[in-house]
Amino acid sequence: MSELPGHVTIREVALRDGLQIEDPIPLSAKLELLAAIAATGVREVEATAFVSPSKVPALADAPELAAHLGSYPDIEFSALVASPNGAKRAIAAGLRSVEYVVSAADAHSRANVGRSSADATGQIADIIAIAHDSGVSVEVIIATAWDCPFDGPTPPQRVLGIVDAACEFGADRLAIADTIGTTTPGRVTALMNQVKPRIGDLPLGAHFHNTRGAGLASAYAAVAAGVTRLDSSVGGLGGCPFAPGASGNIATEDLVYLLRDSGIGVDIDLPAAISAAAVARSVVGHDLPSALLRAGDRILS
Repeated sequence: MSELPGHVTIREVALRDGLQIEDPIPLSAKLELLAAIAATGVREVEATAFVSPSKVPALADAPELAAHLGSYPDIEFSALVASPNGAKRAIAAGLRSVEYVVSAADAHSRANVGRSSADATGQIADIIAIAHDSGVSVEVIIATAWDCPFDGPTPPQRVLGIVDAACEFGADRLAIADTIGTTTPGRVTALMNQVKPRIGDLPLGAHFHNTRGAGLASAYAAVAAGVTRLDSSVGGLGGCPFAPGASGNIATEDLVYLLRDSGIGVDIDLPAAISAAAVARSVVGHDLPSALLRAGDRILS
């Protein structure tokens, strides 16, 4: 176990991962949510995805949303892409950071992007070349790193093979994702201990879902294993539309509460994050799983 870091970067993903399983909402509602998220002090935001509008209709307005991101110059925005063409579209829309997701499981990869894990891995080099030619950074995110809803447990070697490819082709960052919320702290530690020696100084992040109640514990285990970047979504909004039963991203405000009280610095203001979660609940029109949205902070104002 590594010594706990003094600071963890939290990337807010409500606008992409949070909204992708929802019915489409107007651009004006997304901009209201974006303003609330920006008010938390967050430094990194996953804004949208440049993917097929027919597969993810909730994010069909990616270029229109991207046109408004310049209003927040202090935030580093990124967008998810699933192909070289998606990377080109994101760059044309002004994004300076893209995320390319590769599923470590074949069945999920075919459901998600219509090709095998090996074929998706094979496109890492093309996407990095396209991005780097335009001065854009690339993060490779490895999905279903612990379990697949179709194939079952994911062998660690499948994850490590994608890690090696990402490093070989010059990825700027790497993240490991528990797409369906099945992992637990011991499994997180075991996989991170295999990943970290292979990546040198490459920044390592993690993405967890709280589907089975272990998301926060898994995030803490990842931090204890040396991860310094975590994804979360205000209100716990979101899930994967191509993974049955996947729901409940870690709520940003719940994660901030945990890290703050563990003596780990974050950039996000907790009351503002709770307020942003309330905005998220309002724009999607249903309750969200956030504990802090329901119970509030222990420190009363």
